[in-house]
Amino acid sequence: MIEGNAAQFEDQQTILPYLLPAEKLVWSGRPPTGLLFRKTDVFLIPFSLLWLGFACFWEFTAYSSGAPVFFLIFGGAFVTIGLFITLGRFVYDMLLRGNTIYALTNERVLILAGLFNRSLRSLSLKNLPQAALDLTNDGRGTITFGVPGTFGYPMNTPGWPGIGRMGIPMFERIENANEVYKMIQTALNQ
Repeated sequence: MIEGNAAQFEDQQTILPYLLPAEKLVWSGRPPTGLLFRKTDVFLIPFSLLWLGFACFWEFTAYSSGAPVFFLIFGGAFVTIGLFITLGRFVYDMLLRGNTIYALTNERVLILAGLFNRSLRSLSLKNLPQAALDLTNDGRGTITFGVPGTFGYPMNTPGWPGIGRMGIPMFERIENANEVYKMIQTALNQ
């Protein structure tokens, strides 16, 4: 087991109850905290601003023209959706990533995530179809487990950090990703 700071020790203690008998923890880590922009935000941010702008325009126009309550409620639902996709998704994603722990054992890849009730996603190294590494300049990287969908690599949007929209598990933007990737390759070859 890799030793580290107090936070890493706490993460390791959180993961230990999920280990199988004779399974050994090789590595544990977390995605970065705070505001995180992804490649998909190049599309999603302008789209969400347009959505919210139009929804607010609709709501203002409906209210100022004395439209029936149904139109105000209808527009209000779209304003609420617009607020979530413009701002709320970032807050939700920050909270979710703050509650996510990644782990590698000698037998499995584990992703423990959730806001109120954590759930565990487990992948057997014996049956792992593929592991791909995408590095950034700061030494962080994303390790994707599985084959990307027909539209390329998944958009890892709020819902489950470590699980992209297309359902591909990943260790997102972890520190020392290259070293963790080497550990996975070593475990795969044993």
